[in-house]
Amino acid sequence: MSTRPNLPPLRLHVPEPKFRPGDEAEFSDVPIPAAGATPRPAVEAAPAAFHDLAYDLVRVLDEDGCAVGPWDPKLSPDTLRGILRAMAKTRAFDERMYRAQRQGKTSFYMKCTGEEAIACAQAYALHRDDMCFPSYRQQGLLIARDWPLIDMMNQIYSNKGDRLGGKQLPIMYSTREGSFFSISGNLATQLPQAVGWAMASAIKGDTRIAATWCGEGSTAEGDFHSACTFASVYRAPVILNVVNNQWAISSFSGFAGAEATTFAARAIGYGIAGLRVDGNDALAVYAATEWAAERARTNQGPTLIEFFTYRAEGHSTSDDPSAYRSAQEREKWPLGDPISRLKQHLIGQGEWDEERHAAMDLEVANEVKAAQKEAEKNGILGHGMHQPMSTMFYDVFETLPWHLEEQRQEMLAEARAAGIETS
Repeated sequence: MSTRPNLPPLRLHVPEPKFRPGDEAEFSDVPIPAAGATPRPAVEAAPAAFHDLAYDLVRVLDEDGCAVGPWDPKLSPDTLRGILRAMAKTRAFDERMYRAQRQGKTSFYMKCTGEEAIACAQAYALHRDDMCFPSYRQQGLLIARDWPLIDMMNQIYSNKGDRLGGKQLPIMYSTREGSFFSISGNLATQLPQAVGWAMASAIKGDTRIAATWCGEGSTAEGDFHSACTFASVYRAPVILNVVNNQWAISSFSGFAGAEATTFAARAIGYGIAGLRVDGNDALAVYAATEWAAERARTNQGPTLIEFFTYRAEGHSTSDDPSAYRSAQEREKWPLGDPISRLKQHLIGQGEWDEERHAAMDLEVANEVKAAQKEAEKNGILGHGMHQPMSTMFYDVFETLPWHLEEQRQEMLAEARAAGIETS
């Protein structure tokens, strides 16, 4: 029996999204500061001097597509066209691989529609040998770095050309030569790995920095907080990118803490630099990344960047977003489409036009289509195993332990007894 009868009963707060299927989406309560209004601190400024930037929103492109304010990176038209092309190619790649999954050619795919500016503009702001530790929606990093599409498709198809030997889930690329660390399906594991790599780079006296990406939901994982602790204590030369696209596979960002504060605000508690950026503004994405990279290169420590964006498509080909969110959200999202916004900017500068844009879309679509045809000559996942069974135990240990060698021999003996080809 309670000895304090005058106290009200405790209540548990369970976050609820603003809109569910059938609701009319309306984002007028989302604060969107004017482009150009957010100050740009000096690269060497102490993190405590700009806490407001963790709650504000760095924006460069205004409603008319003009670049304004102190964060304008003043990129050349050629660089802007390069970023635009990378975004368009990424979207074309997504569309074709999505159809390939629907045709049974692979088991799984994840689009990054609406988020292309993040990976593509960041790829241009980073050095090509800076080490990237991505999550599973940063295919634009490889595409913007001109990595061969056929190599990416071989991995998606798990065919005989797959550099990972069919051992990794589709879309979980890995290439040492491309400075692209293996993607993991386990959330947030890449963050402490990135911080550790950056610490090692500093210990060696190298000049390469690290960058890592996760979704906003992954900030609730313990690995995220371990990474922030080590990054803060050792001032690791790393950029921690949180892609806040509003939704996980069926739950909204409130379950990771979005109702209480911004995700960039997590930086304040760790004493590291924090920025909140319009993730659909390619110029703002580039500028914030360039600034954070310069801090890392000059031993100013890590930066946590929250990219405020929207996941326009389903979480993956295994997801049906119409079951848990309003169908209107994509069209009503107040920050628009990143490709359309950069296109408008270039047209306004007199450096682009609708005809050239249409020609570019056709060109990248044909490039992706041609790469797909070549990749499919190596086989598709839907036609069964393309790697020799005998290789199943390789590429984990430098020297295979005795017990795994024993298991491998048992497997091969059973396969031969069953008449299964093993090599």
